[in-house]
Amino acid sequence: MKVRLTNFIDLFYPPFKRIMPQQTFRYAACGAFNTLLGLALYSFCYSYIFKGADVLIGSFAFQPHTVSLFISFCFNFCLGFILNRYIVFTASNLRGRIQLFRYFLSFLSNLGINYILLKSLVELAGWNALISQYLT
Repeated sequence: MKVRLTNFIDLFYPPFKRIMPQQTFRYAACGAFNTLLGLALYSFCYSYIFKGADVLIGSFAFQPHTVSLFISFCFNFCLGFILNRYIVFTASNLRGRIQLFRYFLSFLSNLGINYILLKSLVELAGWNALISQYLT
């Protein structure tokens, strides 16, 4: 599976050969795929699962854009780490748990920025949640 996916990504590399190294292209391709999947999952959760209504978890009510963000980020965290570990940074000598910890720190900072921007645009500026997430 790893070899087939790497070969598939590398099919699109030749036009970019003069601009960037192959590892950079793989990083960009995996990142773009993970981003698009995250946006699709966010849209699906927000529009079809939660239908724009508040989500009750126990005695707490959460806004649908917040819950959708965290669900999509959970999936993106897992997939993003796997793609980066097995497709992009295959020559790394770091142990898996060290890579996972570093990826988690980077991912957590991105989640924090996305959360703040999404909350600001939706709750303070009154923008549509889907458009806000696409922009962030």
